[in-house]
Amino acid sequence: MTNEDDTMQFEVQIVVRPMASASGDEPAGSNITVTAKSPNRSVSRNRASSLNRATPRDLVSLEKAKPPSSLALRNSTKQQLAIQGTAIRSPTTQNNMLSPGWPLPEDIIRPKSPVVQGRRSSDSYITNMKQNESRRVRNRETVRPQKFNGGVNISPKSGQHEASEVQVSAYLKSHPDFLEQWLMEEVDLEQLERWMIRKMQRDKKKQPADANGKVGRKTSLSRWKFCVHADKRQMLQELTHSLQTKPDRSNVLWELASCICSAVSADGFRLYLAEPNPSGVENIRGSELMGQYLGHDIRSESGEPLLIPISSPTTVPEFVARSREPLRLSKGSGDQRFPVPSPRSEGKDNSVLEAEHALWQPIVQADSEMTGVLLMWRRQGPAFHEEDEEIARSYLVWGGIALHYAQLFLSIDKTRRLNDFLLKVVKSIFQDMVSMDALVVKVMTYAQRLVDADRASLFLVDSRSKELYARIFDMGTDDSKDSEENSSTRGKEIRFPLGTGIAGQVALTGEVLNITDAYSDPRFNRTVDQLTGYHTRTILCMPIFIRGITIGVVQMVNKRCGLFTKEDEEAFETFAVYCGLALHHAKLYEKIQRSEQKYRVALDVLSYHNTCSEDEVLMMKSMTEINPEGPTRDSTNKAVLPVDSVGSPSIDVASYYFNIYALDDMKKVRYAVSMFSELFGMSRFDQDNIIRFTLTVRKNYRRVPYHNWAHGFSVANSMYSIIKHSREIFKPNECLALYIGSLCHDLDHRGKNNKFMLDTESPLASIYSTSTMEHHHFNQTITILQQEGHNIFSKLSSEEYKQVLSNIKHCILATDLALFFPNKARLTKIVEDGLFSWTNPEHRLLLEAITMTASDLSASAKPWELQVKTVKVIFEEFYEQGDQEKMAGRVPIPLMDRDKESELAEMQVGFINGICIPCYSLLYKLLPETKPLLDQCKANLARWERLNEEQKKLRESKAAAS
Repeated sequence: MTNEDDTMQFEVQIVVRPMASASGDEPAGSNITVTAKSPNRSVSRNRASSLNRATPRDLVSLEKAKPPSSLALRNSTKQQLAIQGTAIRSPTTQNNMLSPGWPLPEDIIRPKSPVVQGRRSSDSYITNMKQNESRRVRNRETVRPQKFNGGVNISPKSGQHEASEVQVSAYLKSHPDFLEQWLMEEVDLEQLERWMIRKMQRDKKKQPADANGKVGRKTSLSRWKFCVHADKRQMLQELTHSLQTKPDRSNVLWELASCICSAVSADGFRLYLAEPNPSGVENIRGSELMGQYLGHDIRSESGEPLLIPISSPTTVPEFVARSREPLRLSKGSGDQRFPVPSPRSEGKDNSVLEAEHALWQPIVQADSEMTGVLLMWRRQGPAFHEEDEEIARSYLVWGGIALHYAQLFLSIDKTRRLNDFLLKVVKSIFQDMVSMDALVVKVMTYAQRLVDADRASLFLVDSRSKELYARIFDMGTDDSKDSEENSSTRGKEIRFPLGTGIAGQVALTGEVLNITDAYSDPRFNRTVDQLTGYHTRTILCMPIFIRGITIGVVQMVNKRCGLFTKEDEEAFETFAVYCGLALHHAKLYEKIQRSEQKYRVALDVLSYHNTCSEDEVLMMKSMTEINPEGPTRDSTNKAVLPVDSVGSPSIDVASYYFNIYALDDMKKVRYAVSMFSELFGMSRFDQDNIIRFTLTVRKNYRRVPYHNWAHGFSVANSMYSIIKHSREIFKPNECLALYIGSLCHDLDHRGKNNKFMLDTESPLASIYSTSTMEHHHFNQTITILQQEGHNIFSKLSSEEYKQVLSNIKHCILATDLALFFPNKARLTKIVEDGLFSWTNPEHRLLLEAITMTASDLSASAKPWELQVKTVKVIFEEFYEQGDQEKMAGRVPIPLMDRDKESELAEMQVGFINGICIPCYSLLYKLLPETKPLLDQCKANLARWERLNEEQKKLRESKAAAS
C-alpha cells in the first residue's frame, strides 16, 4: 500500500448556534470544518505503540515535537486557514479508520501550533490514547452533520460519528484561543452582544445578595459595553437622582466615580478636581492644577461626599491632566517619569499607598474643559488593562451628560442667586445712602460675600492729585459684622500714587489682576503682611468705572476655598457696575449735601439782607393803626384807610385810577397792609406776620426800572379795586390768592423777559423750561412764606392752605403773556357760546387768570399822565435788555431797540389794540364793574393813535427835507 492509500481523510465539523427559540425554530449558526490526512499506517502504528508505552516525561517531550501533518480549518465558504497539528490513529482499528471516541481533557496532547502570529500557541488536534477498541467504525461516506444547539459532528468521509455536548464543551474549554479566533472571524458583533446580555443576566441571577438584600455591582458590571441593560438603567437612575437631589459638580462626579470604580472592580478611588483657570490662559496654574479631591471613603457626618483641599503637589494627576490620556502604573513598573509610581495619599488614609495597581483616568468634557482626574487602585489581583480604560471612557460619556446638565443647572442657579444678590445690593446701597463711608463698608461687605474672600479693601481715585486714597480698608468678615465699632478698619486716611502696588497698577491701567501667588508677584508689597502677621496668598483686584473713567479699585484678598476663578471675575465685573453707579451717586449725593449746606448759608445771608428787621416791623406798626374788626367806613359806606402819622388825608385806594406815584416805598407797605386788612379782616391772620411778610416782599423786588416794588404794589392795588367793586363775585380764599398773587407776581424780577433767559442759558431757564420768571416768582413767594414769622397762612386749615397756595401759583403763572392768548381764546369761546358757569371751577380759574392779566396791565388803564409816565419806565427797561442783546451779538426786537424810540407811539398802539383792549373787553363781559378800566384804556388808545399820526408826519417831513 502506498503512502496515499495508507492515509485517512476525515472532517471535523463544529456547528455553533444560539439556543433554540421557544417556537422550536433553529437559528442560523456558523459551521467550521476541519479536514486532515492521517499519517500512513506504519507511522501511525509505530507512533501509537510508542505512545502506549510512553511515560509522562516522554509525553512532554512528544508535546514539544513539531507535528508532521497539517489540519485545514474551513468555514462554510471553504476558505482555508492552515493549522498545524497531529492526528493519531488507534492501533486496534480493523479498517484503519480514526477512532470515533472523543478525548477527555486529561488525555489531550498539546503540541505547539500557533493559530495567529503574535498569540500564544494553540492546542493541537485531539487524539485519544485510551479509546475503547471495540467501538464500531462507521462508513467513510460523507454524512450531513446533525443539527443540535451547540453540537459538533465529526464525519470521516467513509462514515459518520456524532460527538456529545460534553465532549464539545471539554474541547472548547481546552482550546480558548481556538474558540476566540473562530468567534472573532465567524460570529458578528450583534450576535456576540446578545450572548453577552444573556450571560450577564444569568450571572446576575446567580449573584448572592449582601446583608441589606442588595445585589452588588462588581460582578454585574464587569464590562460596560456588553453589560446588562438593567445595570445601565440603574447607573443612569442613580445619576438622575443625584442630579435632582444634589445638582452640584462634586456629587455628580462622586456618583460617576463610584460607578466606574465598581465596573472595573477597583478597590477604591480618589477624584481630583481641576481648579478653573483663573487667568484664562493655559499655564501650569491653569485648569491642570488639582485643588481638591473626593474619595469613596471620605464623607461628611451627614453622609455627603466631602471635598478635601490638596495641600501638597499631585504629580501624576497633573501629568494626566496635561496629557489628557489615561495612565496605568503598577508597583515595580520602573517608569522613569514617576520615581514613586504609587498614588499619593492625602489625609490620614494610607490605603492608597498599599495599592499594587493604579489607573488614572482624565475627565474631559465635550468642550475640552478639564474637569478632573479619577484615580482607581487595586490592592491585589490583575493589573488594569485597556478594557478598563474603555469602560471608564464609556461611563464618562454617559456621565458627561449628567455633568453637563448639572453645570447648566448650577450656572442658571448661580445667575439667579447673583441677580438676587445684586438686587439686594441695589436696595441696600441706594435706599440707605447716608454717607460715602457707610457705602464703602457696604460695598466691601457685599464684595466679600460675592467671591468668598477673607479680606477686602476699596480705594477711591483722586483725579486731581493722581492718588488712591481710603479711609476704610483691609476689612475682614469679622469687621463687617461690627464695622462701626471695629477700629481696625478705620483710621487715618491713607494715600499713595497711582501705579504703586497692585491696586495702584489696576487704577493706572484699568485692567483686572488675578494673582494666584502674591509672593511671587514683584508688585506685591510684603510690608503689610510683615507688620500684621497676615499671610496673603491670592489677590483679585478690579477697577470700578463710571463713564469709562476709573473712579476706584476693589481688592479682594485670599479666597477661602481655592483660587479666584474666571467666574469670580465675571460676577464681580457685574457687581462693579453697580458699585460704580453707587459710588458715583454717593459722590453726587455728597456734592448735593455740600451744595445744600452752601445754599443754606447763602440763604441765611440773603435772608439777613432781604428780610425785614424787627425795627422796621415796629416802625410800621406805629405808623399803621389796624382795626381787628375791619376797616373804618365813611358816610357813604366807603372804606377809608387811616390817616398817617404826619396828618396826610386819607386816600381812596379802591379807585381804578389810584396814583401809586404819590406814595413812597414805606407808605406803599402801609397801604398794602391796610388793603389786606380791609379785604380779609384780622381774625384769621396775625398782624405782625402780615407786616413782616409785606416788608420782606418789598425787599425782594429788585431795583429795576419797571418790575420793581412800585409795580407790585400797583398790580395789588388794581386787584384790590376789582375785588372791591365786584360785589363779592370771588370767594374769600380766591380773593386771598388773587391779592397775594398780585402783590408777589414779579418777585426778584431781573428786568429781562423769558426769551432772554432762555437765550442766555440762565440757571433759571435750566430749572424752569416754560414760564421761567413766573415760576421763579412763585418759588420766591414760597421761600418768604417759609421764613420764620412770615407765614401769613399759618392759621388756615391744611386743606385751605393747600388750596390757597395752588391758587396763588395759578394766578402768578397767568401773568405770563404767552399763556394769556390761549386763556383768552378759551374763555371767549365759552362766553360767546353762553356756556360760562359760576359754579364751574375751570371757568372760575379762567376768569382769575384774565383778572390777573388785567391787573398786570392796569398801567394802560390809568389816566393819561400816569400812563405816559409808566410807559417811559417800561421802555427804559426794554432798552436795557436790547442793549445787552446787542452786546451779545444778537439783534433785539423793535420793541427793545433803543434806535426805534421814535416809533414808540406806534408800538404802544399795537400793544393796546392787540392785548389790552381784548383783555378788558372780555373782563367787562363777566365783570361789568370793571368798565372804567376799558373806558380809560380806549381813551389812552385814542391819544396814542393821534400821537402816532403826528410822529409819522414828523418823520415824513424829516425824510422829505433830507
